[in-house]
Amino acid sequence: MTDPTPASVPFDPHALPPLRDVIARFGLEARKSLGQNFLLDLNLTGRIARSANLPAGTTAIEVGPGPGGLTRALLATNAVKVVAIERDRRFIEALQDVVQASQGRLSIVEADALTVDPEDLAPAPRAIVANLPYNVATPLLLGWLARIDAYVSLTLMFQKEVADRLVAKPGSKAYGRLSVITQWRSDARVLFNLPPRAFTPPPKVESTVVHLTARADPESADWRALEQVTAAAFGQRRKMLRQSLKSLGSAEALLEETGIAPTARAEEIDVAGFAALARAFRARHPLEAPSAGPAETPA
Repeated sequence: MTDPTPASVPFDPHALPPLRDVIARFGLEARKSLGQNFLLDLNLTGRIARSANLPAGTTAIEVGPGPGGLTRALLATNAVKVVAIERDRRFIEALQDVVQASQGRLSIVEADALTVDPEDLAPAPRAIVANLPYNVATPLLLGWLARIDAYVSLTLMFQKEVADRLVAKPGSKAYGRLSVITQWRSDARVLFNLPPRAFTPPPKVESTVVHLTARADPESADWRALEQVTAAAFGQRRKMLRQSLKSLGSAEALLEETGIAPTARAEEIDVAGFAALARAFRARHPLEAPSAGPAETPA
């Protein structure tokens, strides 16, 4: 008789002790300093995991598994393996029952996700699926966007306000630097919202699950140059670009070269327009080495 495998014995998220029992057993109160809010409804975690639509053979990388609700749901998908990054040692002990039940498919990495490169943790194809701690969600996203072509997809939960900014279109109040950079590197779409009552403890805001995949043909631009241009433009978003871009030292020339009206405002310019401005700016300031990744967190 052969040993059971994940393919022959599907993982059942409900076969393990209830998450509330796990929390009580290990004394796992949520820590505000770490941005922890637990999602304990396995129907909801299952919905998030299924919405990632992971192709067979993909390794799912999770950040901040906490008591393991989403971890269990990911093990019930096509994922060949799940790698969970957790900095809070309390949860590493609490997740050992899930490790044992996973038949070798779950591994826990004790680390701060801000200092770990997911590409070092799993071979391609890989995807990130996570209920992100809200206090580090944006810097994590920016780091992954810089190399989004290395992932099948990113399926991430954010505060609704942040999610709205990711997908905002020119002309809207939510459109800003984060919108431009996200849409430059990825195709992002909102999947669904979750109310505060879905979490323990309930946050003060709604949450939104967003699915991101690499853009097939992104506009040519240097990351650092795009950051500098969008920082200047949106730093004074109510002013005309001929004024807000003055800090770059060549506002009128940049606008003339790119065919953008000097009287336009930042919120009116689409991703292609900002990419053109970034290219023109880099051409005028070639001494700084081109950058492939983020230097700061955009608003």
